[in-house]
Amino acid sequence: MNSSLRTADRATHLKVVVVAVVATAIVIAVGLHARTSDTGAMTARIDTNGPALKAGKPTQISMTNQDGVR
Repeated sequence: MNSSLRTADRATHLKVVVVAVVATAIVIAVGLHARTSDTGAMTARIDTNGPALKAGKPTQISMTNQDGVR
């Protein structure tokens, strides 16, 4: 096997492509199987206890750390 892909022959390029395809298949397989089996029990829930918050007056903040150049 050659150390540089620029001077590699056809067999070396084929090996690199095969390794990439196998690695991609493994990542896809792990991603498909990495989920919980009981998805029906998980639902979103919002608790609405407590007072409602109201937005205050809008404020404007401006800051600069640059010195004036003369």
